[in-house]
Amino acid sequence: MDQPTQRNRLDEEESPYLRQHADNPVNWQPWDEQALEAAREHDVPIFLSIGYSACHWCHVMEEESFADEEVAEVLNENFVPIKVDREERPDIDSIYMTVAQLVSGRGGWPLSAWLTPEGKPFYVGTYFPKEEKRGQPGFLDLCRRISSSWRSPDDREEMENRAEQWTDAAKDRLEETPDAVAGAEPPSSAVLETAADAAVRSADRQHGGFGSGGPKFPQPSRLRVLARAYDRTGRGEYLEVLEESLDAMAAGGLYDHVGGGFHRYCVDADWTVPHFEKMLYDNAEIPRAFLAGYQLTGDERYADVVEETLAFVDRELTHEEGGFFSTLDAQSVDPETGEREEGAFFVWTPDEVQEVLDDETTADLFCARYDITESGNFEGQNQPNHVRSIADLATEYDLDEDEIERRLEDARTRLFEAREQRPRPNRDEKVLAGWNGLLISTCAEAALVLEEEEYADMAVDALEFVRERLWDTDEKRLSRRFKAGDVAIDGYLEDYAFLARGAVGCYEATGDVDHLAFALELARTIEAEFWDDEAGTLYFTPESGESLVTRPQELNDQSTPSAAGVAVETLLTLDGFAEANFEDIAAAVLETHANRIETNALQHASLCLGADRLESGVLEVTVAADRLPDEWRGRFADDYRPDRLFALRPPTEEGLGAWLGRLGLEEPPAIWAGREARDGEPTLYVCRDRTCSPPTHDVEEALEWLDDTTVEDSSGTTLDDPESPF
Repeated sequence: MDQPTQRNRLDEEESPYLRQHADNPVNWQPWDEQALEAAREHDVPIFLSIGYSACHWCHVMEEESFADEEVAEVLNENFVPIKVDREERPDIDSIYMTVAQLVSGRGGWPLSAWLTPEGKPFYVGTYFPKEEKRGQPGFLDLCRRISSSWRSPDDREEMENRAEQWTDAAKDRLEETPDAVAGAEPPSSAVLETAADAAVRSADRQHGGFGSGGPKFPQPSRLRVLARAYDRTGRGEYLEVLEESLDAMAAGGLYDHVGGGFHRYCVDADWTVPHFEKMLYDNAEIPRAFLAGYQLTGDERYADVVEETLAFVDRELTHEEGGFFSTLDAQSVDPETGEREEGAFFVWTPDEVQEVLDDETTADLFCARYDITESGNFEGQNQPNHVRSIADLATEYDLDEDEIERRLEDARTRLFEAREQRPRPNRDEKVLAGWNGLLISTCAEAALVLEEEEYADMAVDALEFVRERLWDTDEKRLSRRFKAGDVAIDGYLEDYAFLARGAVGCYEATGDVDHLAFALELARTIEAEFWDDEAGTLYFTPESGESLVTRPQELNDQSTPSAAGVAVETLLTLDGFAEANFEDIAAAVLETHANRIETNALQHASLCLGADRLESGVLEVTVAADRLPDEWRGRFADDYRPDRLFALRPPTEEGLGAWLGRLGLEEPPAIWAGREARDGEPTLYVCRDRTCSPPTHDVEEALEWLDDTTVEDSSGTTLDDPESPF
C-alpha cells in the first residue's frame, strides 16, 4: 500500500532533538495537524516516540532501530511515525507518560506509544531493543505484530476498546477535580510537616538523598519542604536530612567538581556515578536548595556550590544576549572514530591527572581527594568524588591545610583548562520560558542572599531576553520556545508561573517596578487562560490552546516543581499588588485538591508550600525609598525567611502615582498604601498577617520586632485599625 508519510520532515524543525532524527530513514513527522490528518486519511496507527536531546537511551534506540533500514520500512509502510521533544511539548508527554505509568507502573524516556488515528493509546512502553533481549520484546517484531493486529477486525476492535479505556483512565487521573464539599477548606500548614515527615521516612540516612538504592535523584522540592518545615518547627531531624542530602550532592558525582554545575542524577545509591547530562532546571532548582541550606547553617561550602554552579551556567548555558539554553548532552563525539562516548568530557584517569599537573605531589593529592584510581568508578575511568577530607590529607602528606587547599584549587584550574580542549558535549540551544523562569528566580535570590549584583544582572538579562522574544505585549500571551530566531508553541502554565516567580524575584533584587508589572501581566493571563472557576483548578494547557485527548493538570512535583504549586505561591505573593483577588484563586485550587494533598503530601511538595504560604501569609518588607539600601537587603537575607517579599516603593505619594500607571492600577495596593518615607529618609515597614511594625529607619529595630514571637498590641499596628497610619 502507499506509505502514509513520504518523507522525514524533521529537518524543518528547530528542536535539536527532532533535528537529530532528520537523517533517519524513518519518515518522522512532527506532532502537527498534517501528521494527524495523514493517520486519519490512511487509517493507520500513529507510532509516537517522545524523548529529549540529552537522553542517553533515546540515542541508543535511535542507533539500534531508527537508523535501521529494515525497521524504517516497517514503520513507514504501516504507521505514521511522530517524534516529540518532551521539553517543547510537556503537555503531550504528560498524557502518554501518565498512560504508561498507569498501565505498567513505570515510565521514562524514550517513551514509545502506539495510538489510534485519533491519538488514543493502545500500547505503551519505553526503550525497546531492535531484537528481543533479556525478556524485552524486540521493537521490529512488536511493530510487525501491532500492524498485523490492526488489520484484523477482531484484534482491532479489542485495540480500540483498550484505547478508549486507557484514554478514560488518563482523563480521570489528569483532569480529576473532586466535587465541591460544603464547608471544605484548603489544607492547613500542617501538610508541610506531613510532607517533611514523609521526606524523613524516605531519606537515606547513610548516603544522603531519598530512597535506599539507586538511582538517586536530587529532589529539590523535598529539600525546600524540609527547609521550610525546619524554619516553622525547629525540629532538628528536618535540618539533619536536609544537610545530609546537600552534603551528599555536593561531595558526590552528581556535582561537577572541575567545572561546576550538576548532572541529572546518579545511577547508584552513594552518588558516585552520574548520568552526565546537565539540565538547566536542575542547575536552577538545586542551587536554590543550597541557598536555603546556607541561610539556615552558614556553611560556606553551600554558598561556594551556588557560585560555582551559576558560573557554569553563565559560561556554558547562556545566550550571548542573556537567555539560558536548555541542556548539555551526556555524550561527546570522538573526532577520530565518530563514536558517541558517555561522560568522556568529564572523567579522568590517574595518568591524565599526572600529565596535566606535572607535579607528583599535587597530582597525588588531587587523586586522593577526588577518588581518581587505576580501577576507576566509571568504565575504567573516574568521575571525581570527594572521598578524603582536607584535614586527613594534611596529616598524610605533612602539609598544612591552607597549602593543601591552594594546591587543590590550582590543580582544579589546570584540569579545567585541559578539559576545555576535549570534544565538547552537544548543547541544546532551545530557550524555554519556564525553565528560564526557574533560573531567573535562583539568580535573583542569590543576588540577595550572597549580596552579589552580578547575579541580579544575570536574572534581569534573562528576563528581558524572554520578555522581548516570547511575550506578545498586545495579546498578553507567552510563547514557550525560542531557537535561532524562531518562536513557537503556546506557553503552558509552568511557563507563566515559573516566569512570573522569576519576575517577582527580579523586582525584589533590583527594585525595578517594570519587573513587578510583568509578573502581574503574567498572573492575569494565568487567571484568564488556565483558571477554571467551575472546576476550581488550574490546568496545564491554555483554554485557547490545542485540543488533545485530555486536558492535563500538573499537581505533582517531578523533575521540575509542580506548575500548579508554583502558580499558587506566586499568586499569593502578588495578591497584595493586584486588583484581582489572586488569593481566592490560590485558595480554591488548594481546597479542590485538599484530599489529594493531605493523603500524599510529599508528591505534592510545592502545593504543600503553597498551603503553608496561604495560612502563614507573606512577610511584607516594604521600603519607601528611591532604592533599596544595600545594608537593609543584606540583613534581611542573612537569615532564612522563605515567605519574605521585598517591596520597594517611591518615597512620596506623588512618585507612587507614576508606578501605579505602569502596573495598570488606579489605587495604591495594600502593600504600599500610606507607607511613604518619614522625615525624608528611607523608611521600613515590616508586616505579616495584617500586623505591622512601626515605621522605622533602623533595620535592626525592624528585625527585632519581626523576631519577637509574641507581638504585643503596642509594638505594631493592624491594618484594620482606623487609626493606622498605613
